Amino acid sequence: MNDTPTQEAPAASSGSGKISSEKLKILENIEVTLSIEVGRTDMTIRDLLRLNEGSVVELDRLAGEPLDIYVNGAIIARGEVVMVGERYGIRFTDVVDPEERAESVQ
Repeated sequence: MNDTPTQEAPAASSGSGKISSEKLKILENIEVTLSIEVGRTDMTIRDLLRLNEGSVVELDRLAGEPLDIYVNGAIIARGEVVMVGERYGIRFTDVVDPEERAESVQ
């Protein structure tokens, strides 16, 4: 057993784009909103007002196409709907590159 303390690598400078694990721990308890987008469509107010129970609105996404997964409005991944017991869940099938994610937040 070695009693000498281990040395940690110095925290990266703010200009390098790296975040130290100590700084990352501070962020762990911040709540974010994860949302899944099935699809979109454009419609007029007239068409919107005509919607009622049983109306069907066609979306721009094909059946079976991966769904977009967002965190606080920024796309982070794509996935598919799965059943988790009695609830819906989402299986991540493609995670967006971190650099691409950073660009979508700016």
